[in-house]
Amino acid sequence: MTDTPQDPPAPNATLERTLSYRLHLLHKLTDQRSQHAYPRETGLSLSDGRCLATIGSFEPVSVKDLAERANLDKGQASRAAQALVGQGLVSKQVSPHDSRAVLLALTPAGRAVWARTMALIERRNQEMLACLSAAEQANLSELFDRLIRQARAA
Repeated sequence: MTDTPQDPPAPNATLERTLSYRLHLLHKLTDQRSQHAYPRETGLSLSDGRCLATIGSFEPVSVKDLAERANLDKGQASRAAQALVGQGLVSKQVSPHDSRAVLLALTPAGRAVWARTMALIERRNQEMLACLSAAEQANLSELFDRLIRQARAA
């Protein structure tokens, strides 16, 4: 009896069912729609809009905190913060706890754009979840919380 080589498994057959692949695909699909909606509805790029949403939701924040909460590296967060300061949407103040640190907060103009940005985020969220029942949405939220805890612990 001779050994016959076996065909290697088809890698794409399982890849497209992995969590990381599917999350990345979902991220790309939602970003494609958001990249058109953000400038039209907020006047901001997608990345600037996300940073503005983060600053307004957690203000005052340091650039380090912005990077962590917006899932950016510190250089990206710093550039986004500077762009938002340049547009008059965010102000910088020296931290009362650390004179080397800068805290970011919304300006009155920034607060108006933040409200539009949050409305867009909420609407996009509802559009994405519309195919799920309320119970499925709650279950998905809990599952994401568990997956995030697992990833942080790893």
